Amino acid sequence: MQQRLTIICKHIETRLLKKIAQGNHRAFHRLYVLYKDKVYHTAIGYLQNIEEAEEITQDVFLTIYNKAETFRGKSKVSTWIYRITINKALNQLEKRKRLPLSGSEIQESHSVDFNHPGIQLENQEKAWFLLTAIDKLPANQKTAFILSYIEGLPRHEVGNIMGVTLKSIEGLLQRAKSQLRKQLISIYPEGKSKK
Repeated sequence: MQQRLTIICKHIETRLLKKIAQGNHRAFHRLYVLYKDKVYHTAIGYLQNIEEAEEITQDVFLTIYNKAETFRGKSKVSTWIYRITINKALNQLEKRKRLPLSGSEIQESHSVDFNHPGIQLENQEKAWFLLTAIDKLPANQKTAFILSYIEGLPRHEVGNIMGVTLKSIEGLLQRAKSQLRKQLISIYPEGKSKK
C-alpha cells in the first residue's frame, strides 16, 4: 500500500512540474505549499541564519519555476528539490567564506542565535551547541546528518539525493556522529560524562 501511494505521489508531483514548465501558476503554488517548509528547514540547517534561509527558499522556488522543464523524472521530485536546496545552501556558505567582513559582521554571520522551527523552546540551548557543532562538519557529513537526523529522511533517499550508496551514507553518518560527539564534549560543559 505504501509503495502504491509513493508511486501515485511521484506521478502527481511530476505532473505538477510539467504544468509549471508550461507556466501554470496554480501548479507552482501547489508544489510550493508541499515543499516550502522542507526547503526552509534544510536551508536553515545549513545556514543557521533566518534571513539567508528565507532567501535560499525563495531562490530554490525561483529555480524550480525556471528549470521545471529540465526535470527528466530519473529521480523523485523531492530528490531534485533537495539537491537544488543543498547546492544553493553550500554555495551560500562558500560565498560567506569569500566575502571580506568586518568584525561585527563576522560575529553576526556566525551567530546561531535563532529559534529553529523544529526545536522546542526548552531545548534551544542544547540545540545551539548541536548546530554550532554541525556547522563545523565537512560538507558531505553535514549533508548526510542534516537530511537523516534533522529532516528525518530515510537513508536510501539521502543516498539518492547525495548520489552515493547506502553504505556510503552509513559511513558518513558514523564519522559525523563521532566528530559531533568530540565537539560537543569540548563545547557543551554538561555533555561530559560524569564520574
